[in-house]
Amino acid sequence: MMDTRMVIDEEEEKKEIIRRYRKLLRHAKPFLKDNDAKEIKKAFYISVEAHKDMRRKSGEPYIYHPLEVADICVNEIGLGTTSIISALLHDVVEDTDWELNDIKREFGPKIMRIIDGLTKISGVPGESVSEQAENFRKMLLTLSSDTRVILIKLADRLHNMRTLESMPRHKQLKIASETFYLYAPLAHRLGLYAIKTELEDLSMKYREADEYRAIADKIEESKDDRNKFIRNFVRPIQKSINDQGYAVEVKGRTKSIYSIAQKMKKQDIPYEEVYDLFAIRIIIDTDVDKEKAACWHVYSIVTDFYQPNPDRLRDWVSIPKANGYESLHTTVMTKKGQWVEVQIRTRRMDDIAEKGYAAHWKYKDGSAKENESALDTWINRVRESLEQNDISAIEFVDDFRSNLFMEEVYAFTPMGKLITLPNGSTALDFAFDVHSEVGANCIGAKINHKLVPINTKLKNGDQVEILTSSKQKPKEDWLRFVVSSKAKSGIKDFLKEEKKKAAKEGKEIVIRKLKQIKLTLNNDTINRLIAYFGAKSPLDFFFEVGTGKINPKDIKKISEIKKEAPKKSKRSFESADEVKKTIKKVHATGTADMLLIGEDMDVVDYKFANCCKPIPGDDVFGFVTVSEGIKIHRTSCPNATELMSNYGYRIIKAKWTSQQEIAFLAGIRVIGTDRIGMVNDITSIISTDLKVNMRSLTIDTDHGIFEGNISVYVDDTSHLNTMLEKLKKVDGIESVSRFDLYDK
Repeated sequence: MMDTRMVIDEEEEKKEIIRRYRKLLRHAKPFLKDNDAKEIKKAFYISVEAHKDMRRKSGEPYIYHPLEVADICVNEIGLGTTSIISALLHDVVEDTDWELNDIKREFGPKIMRIIDGLTKISGVPGESVSEQAENFRKMLLTLSSDTRVILIKLADRLHNMRTLESMPRHKQLKIASETFYLYAPLAHRLGLYAIKTELEDLSMKYREADEYRAIADKIEESKDDRNKFIRNFVRPIQKSINDQGYAVEVKGRTKSIYSIAQKMKKQDIPYEEVYDLFAIRIIIDTDVDKEKAACWHVYSIVTDFYQPNPDRLRDWVSIPKANGYESLHTTVMTKKGQWVEVQIRTRRMDDIAEKGYAAHWKYKDGSAKENESALDTWINRVRESLEQNDISAIEFVDDFRSNLFMEEVYAFTPMGKLITLPNGSTALDFAFDVHSEVGANCIGAKINHKLVPINTKLKNGDQVEILTSSKQKPKEDWLRFVVSSKAKSGIKDFLKEEKKKAAKEGKEIVIRKLKQIKLTLNNDTINRLIAYFGAKSPLDFFFEVGTGKINPKDIKKISEIKKEAPKKSKRSFESADEVKKTIKKVHATGTADMLLIGEDMDVVDYKFANCCKPIPGDDVFGFVTVSEGIKIHRTSCPNATELMSNYGYRIIKAKWTSQQEIAFLAGIRVIGTDRIGMVNDITSIISTDLKVNMRSLTIDTDHGIFEGNISVYVDDTSHLNTMLEKLKKVDGIESVSRFDLYDK
């Protein structure tokens, strides 16, 4: 394979580079002003020169990548000249001799700051808790000054995902998981629907390849039938809409592969039973001041022809989503008894739905304060939470991520002001949103004039009045039920201040007690005290003294403590070394840096993860733990995305080899209509026909419908699949699926 890659036609490559550069300029041409083309040209030639000796894993010249990232910025996100230049140069500081000062000299401080936000922190994996999380935090901190950093990073990630084919398997898994865990939710929150959908689909393509291929093939097979159905559905309403004087574009859009897969899993149904496989989108060309009326008028025309489902009406025209998304969604029944989702929106709304943040600014008149959208509000909230950067990177990423994919709940103040909060928010979240002081002093609330405790969850349309008391103070357990980052950071800030006050009092007590035994407070004495009392840090020690957890009288015992500094803070380095040693051991086995499950047990210690119970034939990876050797996880494990997103350097490739006679435990879920002899039919297939041992069988029946959970010992996935296929043929069984068994 390498030989074919070594044959390089340099002339053809140069022509291709120029072709891609010209395509970029064509897409950028509509908004170029004054000196823009000249600056873009300068950035292009600097990037070509800086990357001239570099190639991507596919063998292509590296310059293809910055060119394509710049094109995505323009063509798919709608960004301008500053972003094009930044995208062209986004890797030069990280990968070449160029430094940030060189960028500043050539292009000014604004572009230098963007490049800095896009440049990874260099360090040795393992010595920080998570280099991946630190880099994500660094990039997000620039959100407070320039959102373009995030948008260019999304374009960079999208192109990397589109070209992931040439990467080794373990890198594919790491990058795809990180994309799914962080970048797809971020695209969703910034309103970049098309990019979010593609990132989710591409992540699934590498993380769950078999399921992805199966759904993609079925979508392709049903393409002609679907197009015919859409034509028949649209024909009657199109004429009526045109007769009412509206210029519209009507198109059918298949749901993404990932969202179909999610629906199949959630509802435990096959592809054929997913009723809303595609949506009809009606895009209206109309003036901004007539948009709302036009959307509702078209809705009334659609529902004249097709019966709507009243529970499936979604009005994001009156109250847009927090990411700026505006549209009217309804689900209607066709004459042949099929449900179809219909989305009604204007051209401006469609542009914002596809291009999100950048399109939102294009349509916005910045002079009017009331024009501030829900997206601006969300970005302001993020800026507030980013200021709380004294927490660990992992905690920061988890906090940030928890605010990304949440839907909203809408509530009102007593004066009728609309407050938008993350779904699951409580009265206390509402109080902190009003003001941090109101939150800190909150003792209860009145929801719709009824007195309720502060942990009461809000529902859409609730009117909330907050009750306060100057005697109330935030408590640690408040953190268990608040969900908004504003409430969390407000409570944490208060608790830190209280801790500092108590620690200050504790420090004064310690100084007095040491004075009595003629000692001073210095590094040596504090280290000896920490070691003796088992505190985590000086602050924790002083806090425990200040709150009475440590008896001040016991401090005098320091005179009995041997004068030696505690062997503290070494653990993190030890654990990092253990991880590195284990990874080196795997690499030393000489099998292409891969753990062979079934053969390497004598070289490297590994265990099968309890969270997903892998069996031979499953797609798996190894995760190097700090103290338990290597854990083998399925790539579809519920914990896989988080492990790969935060600790990618600990992931190692793993594959099954000739397996010894070991039986693996797997779970089978069976659902169907109950009848006499059903249990006997199921058990005879498992025990008699296939000679498989069962560990447990539980069956629940409810008015003629039964659900059974069976745990069985199997050799591998093909053995398990044979069993699933045989069970599906049993009379009365509707569905058979594998489920994850968790150790209790």
